[in-house]
Amino acid sequence: MELQEIRNSLDVIDKQMAALFEKRMDLCAQVARIKAESGKAVYDGQREAQKLAAIGSLAEDGFARQDLEELFSQIMTMSRRMQYRILTGGERPSNLGFQAVDELKKKGARVAYQGVEGSYGHGAALQYFGDEGILYHVPAMEDAMVEVEEGRADFGVLPIENSSAGAVSNNYDLLVRHNVYIVAEIQIPVRHALLGLPKAVLSDIRRVYSHPQALMQSSKYLKANREWQLISAENTAWAAKKIWEDGDITQAAVASETAGRLYGLKTLACPINYDINNTTRFIVLSKYPVYRRDAGKVSICFECAHKSGALYNMLGNLIYNHINMLMIESRPIEGRSWEYRFFVDMEGSLGDAGMQNALAGIRAEAAALRILGNY
Repeated sequence: MELQEIRNSLDVIDKQMAALFEKRMDLCAQVARIKAESGKAVYDGQREAQKLAAIGSLAEDGFARQDLEELFSQIMTMSRRMQYRILTGGERPSNLGFQAVDELKKKGARVAYQGVEGSYGHGAALQYFGDEGILYHVPAMEDAMVEVEEGRADFGVLPIENSSAGAVSNNYDLLVRHNVYIVAEIQIPVRHALLGLPKAVLSDIRRVYSHPQALMQSSKYLKANREWQLISAENTAWAAKKIWEDGDITQAAVASETAGRLYGLKTLACPINYDINNTTRFIVLSKYPVYRRDAGKVSICFECAHKSGALYNMLGNLIYNHINMLMIESRPIEGRSWEYRFFVDMEGSLGDAGMQNALAGIRAEAAALRILGNY
């Protein structure tokens, strides 16, 4: 056969397949309506596996069997997503459990942040709450979450991601461990300075203290001074405070110039972070599942089956509902070797029909799903 003849034959088959696909989806829509009346779940993993095995057995060889099973697996996935849309019917699912509000109550709110005055966390809290909030610091990241969870703080402010160093992984784990919700975010430009005592000069420095991420973000500058000992600290501003308290001219800190002014330190070099566009994203946490009506980002975490294609099927719910994924991060699940929990940020609102449909699909098939917030 000539190439054009083959293409003509393929066109005929494609039209037949398209018509059969539409007919199949119509029948699946009828199935969804029956399930809606009976309360039966859309996803039946056992029946789907049996169906795929039966279809695969129709193939004449092993390669064709694998291709057929993959094709029909995708068809069944599309069918399920269409059924989820029918079942939600454009109505907000009652199990989302979030309340839309016009504004977050900032005036008089108690706000916990990790670190000490002059830290980037302090700066993020000031940027968002200004003079309206009552700001106070706690020693550790988890302490801020506990303050919110137990009601002593109305809000907590914590770093979650840096544009050059990546995710603040421990805080993702803490979000799962504690019953708190993301209600806002703040982006703070990072401008690290090398800070020393007022009489210090660069040649005096022997030890440099800072948070590990700040040391990493300033690594190019610091590595040029190989004689310096780099020492991790729990916070950049804590490091600046230590230099002031110790009064040792051989010690310096990597922190913000704001921290330097607060503790009376001298700027020996600035900026020393290699990425001048470096930005840290902070999240604002609340005890209550609320979101502003103008919110535009949804964060979730989920676990899926430890098998081929499981993550692809979860994310396919976003594609089907035209939802833009902004970020995905994986974290090991404690006590389960080589299994992971996935954190995903998406563009949209819990009030959107497409978002509701996507979450319904993920919830139905995930081993666990938690909506972390809409902000």
